[in-house]
Amino acid sequence: MKLLFTLTLFLLTSLSVYSQEYTVRGVLFNKENGEPMPYEKVRLMTMDSSTIAGAITDVDGLFSIAKVEVGNYIIKIESFGYETVTKNIEISKAKGISDFTFEMEKDKSIQDIEGVKVSGDLKRKQNEVLISQLKLDKKGLERIPSVGAENDIIAAFSVTPGVVTTGDQGGQLYVRGGTPIQNKILLDGMTIYNPFHSIGFFSIFETELVKNVDIYTGGFDAMYGGRISSVMDITYRDGNSKKFSGKVSASPFMAKAVLEGPIKKKDGPGGVSYVFSAKHSLIDYSSSTIYPNINRDTTLNSEGEQVVSAGMPFNFTDLYGKITIKGSGRSKVSFFGFSNNDNVNYDAANITWKQGGGGVNFLMVPSSSPLFIRGHVNGSSFSTQFNEIIAVGDTLKRESSIGGFDLGFDFTYFLANEGEFNYGFSVNSFSTDFVTFSEVNRKIQLQNWSTEIGAYMNYRLVTTRWVIQPSFRAQAYASYGTVSLEPRFGMKYNVNEKFRIKASGGRYSQNFTSASSDKDVVNLFNGLLSAPTNVQDVFLNGFGNEKNPQNGLQYAWHGILGFEYDFTKKLSLNLEGYYKYFSQLSNINQNKIYDDVSEFEDKPDELKKDFLIEDGVSYGADLLLKYSSERLFLWTVYSYGKSTRWDGFQFYAPVFDRRHNVNLVGTYLFGKEKDLELSIRWNYGSGLPFTPTIGFYESLNFAGGVTTDITTENADDVTPILGEFNSKRLPDYHRLDVTVKKKFTFKNQTVLEGTASVTNLYNRKNIFYINRITNEEILQFPILPSLGLSYKW
Repeated sequence: MKLLFTLTLFLLTSLSVYSQEYTVRGVLFNKENGEPMPYEKVRLMTMDSSTIAGAITDVDGLFSIAKVEVGNYIIKIESFGYETVTKNIEISKAKGISDFTFEMEKDKSIQDIEGVKVSGDLKRKQNEVLISQLKLDKKGLERIPSVGAENDIIAAFSVTPGVVTTGDQGGQLYVRGGTPIQNKILLDGMTIYNPFHSIGFFSIFETELVKNVDIYTGGFDAMYGGRISSVMDITYRDGNSKKFSGKVSASPFMAKAVLEGPIKKKDGPGGVSYVFSAKHSLIDYSSSTIYPNINRDTTLNSEGEQVVSAGMPFNFTDLYGKITIKGSGRSKVSFFGFSNNDNVNYDAANITWKQGGGGVNFLMVPSSSPLFIRGHVNGSSFSTQFNEIIAVGDTLKRESSIGGFDLGFDFTYFLANEGEFNYGFSVNSFSTDFVTFSEVNRKIQLQNWSTEIGAYMNYRLVTTRWVIQPSFRAQAYASYGTVSLEPRFGMKYNVNEKFRIKASGGRYSQNFTSASSDKDVVNLFNGLLSAPTNVQDVFLNGFGNEKNPQNGLQYAWHGILGFEYDFTKKLSLNLEGYYKYFSQLSNINQNKIYDDVSEFEDKPDELKKDFLIEDGVSYGADLLLKYSSERLFLWTVYSYGKSTRWDGFQFYAPVFDRRHNVNLVGTYLFGKEKDLELSIRWNYGSGLPFTPTIGFYESLNFAGGVTTDITTENADDVTPILGEFNSKRLPDYHRLDVTVKKKFTFKNQTVLEGTASVTNLYNRKNIFYINRITNEEILQFPILPSLGLSYKW
């Protein structure tokens, strides 16, 4: 009750603070579908057309200009592809708020407006830190070459500077030395535990619904907590509030549909709308016919007959739905839910996972306060199971599940000169259940229930040349009696209009831990669990300092320094160097050979605890050279990275330690109507580390006890002898993808689009997985041609 009272008082107090000046604010909507228009430039001008202030709309189309003096002004909005809007306003008093709603209408007669959009982008570069951050919308996602004739967020994430992917299957992404569980994935404020399908080309997200994607590879501000490596924050748009519309598509990989429309229409941007999407994989049906040489295998059935199997054994289904109720242009509430099911079957292993959840999001714009208030309450769950055949008739099962809820509020107050002050709090609670086995097949199981409470403040000051952004987060882990204090800082110095220097850093913490087995040359299973308490009492870190860990909470420090330079309005360079010190990591104890019971109390903790505390360092540099014009888009990324871990016994390279990574992307639009598109992507990654198998020995079960004759006894199976930990490297990975799209726009403005794509054009044989016992080798995908068709109305 005390916590609830404090939070309620905090919310009510927020409504009355910051009302000592005059504020001009508003919202921009697309007149055609009622959707808000994010990241558009708004100017406040005097009557002689001199600009005195400005703002950039946020993801909900909102803008606010503070400290406006008494007088007559003009609000002017110029947006790419839309008619210019102007409005005369009069401010007659020193304190107050004026609210405006602007519906932007498309103007096909406007041709040369690219400079207006570039001007808006430049404004954001000068007024925001934007370090280790990539912002994409639906158009940006569609520029990346598609796989199987389907665009997906994962393609954009995988070409982000600092991101390492383990290949085509499994969907594991590592960001600047962080593991997948150390990446925070958000969908409209809800944590998504596993965003990618087993076939690594596709995520659970629907590209057609994406309004905005923010990817932070490090140094993010205090608004985000609970992860120590990176953040991917995805925002879906609302359904069309003006008319019924949709899109259907099909390819050999999947079929999908998106339907949306108004439930209750209103004049202007308000009303009630819905959107629903569904997609289902077809590759498990089509691959044996279209791609007969993939995973081809010959086995014997129960009658001794040869049976030939082939194809891609992936199956998944995604469902998503949302209903949005909008008020008079600004406030709104949304109810949403989703379900994801995934399954993959190899001869050597089977993996399944299920995920689902739902929640409520709201945006409130009080008429008497300059604050914008956002809130959410949601719940979700995720479970996965990995069954691996380790011998004839013998299967090793690993399982993991997590479920919980999250409640949060965020408050935004806009300051003069496009400065900003944000603060908020969140409460979340979740349970985990995890089962796996150590290197000597000792069962490890952990069940836990955890509660976290977080609060943050974030201030951005904008001057003529400087952008200063200090922030602070307090993250309380109630179940462990621990509070993590996390100062963070970002800054940018505008040397001139073209050259900007930037830096950021801070402290980060998280509860979640991932435990995966290094028995696998490539990891297929990544379990989820809360921070363990069954760890060693004393840890000597990599710098020789002794620590006494109480639990397995994970901590990291980030430091990033970089610059950006605009050669022209279309060509820009971004270079960043980073250093991440993971001061405390928790990992499954592969050295465990004793149970942690009184019988073995004299044995070292490192040989009987389920988990070990580690630390580590990751550092490197990321370069991005980008060219963007009306027809041509070029994206060149080179990343150098090095990661090391110390487990108390040795320094080692983790499985994602990739030294060099290159991504080259090019897109060109042909034709007068720019309706023919060619996209190319080439990816190169140096070899990932693995622990080699150097031999085998027979595992006798000593069924006869001490009288067992080891000279005549035959073992039922064998056990591998492992070499030096992660001392070898897999072959280099590289792949070339090409996509061609052709649009046909009809008189009723419906669009038919045909897509042809070829994945792995030169048929590179990249390794995916090797079973240590059978030595069975499964390759990443060979050359994959595909055709797709979509219809949008």
